[in-house]
Amino acid sequence: MLNKVILTGRLTKSLELKKTPTGKSVASFTLAVERRQKSSSGEKITDFYDCVIWNTPAENLAAWTAKGSLIGVTGRLEKRSYQNQQGQRVVVTEVIVEELTLLEYKRQANTQEVTISEAPASVPAEQTSFFQGQTTNFVDD
Repeated sequence: MLNKVILTGRLTKSLELKKTPTGKSVASFTLAVERRQKSSSGEKITDFYDCVIWNTPAENLAAWTAKGSLIGVTGRLEKRSYQNQQGQRVVVTEVIVEELTLLEYKRQANTQEVTISEAPASVPAEQTSFFQGQTTNFVDD
């Protein structure tokens, strides 16, 4: 069986990093992903995906991105359900992020854009994507 999701999109808002009672870092975010095709009226179509990221990757994503940052994620789909305050059962489908690629660096603290040369030492100066190790540019037809 295979459950794998690969998305490239923009953050709809800055991440809010939280800690679980056991001390694990976690962040939930929504990724806006444009489709290649356009609507019948010629407008871009965008899908919004709810994502969850854990531990050190969550901390790094929160520190080096801001609203509108372009990122790539690889993960799996997970479905969970809970009962809301009105007693109704709510079903949620989320992408659980296992790997991420920062395609733009933005410093969270002062929302100043950071050039690649200012990126932390742990991030390579030339960032490649998860698409077979090469940077990929998609062009609208």
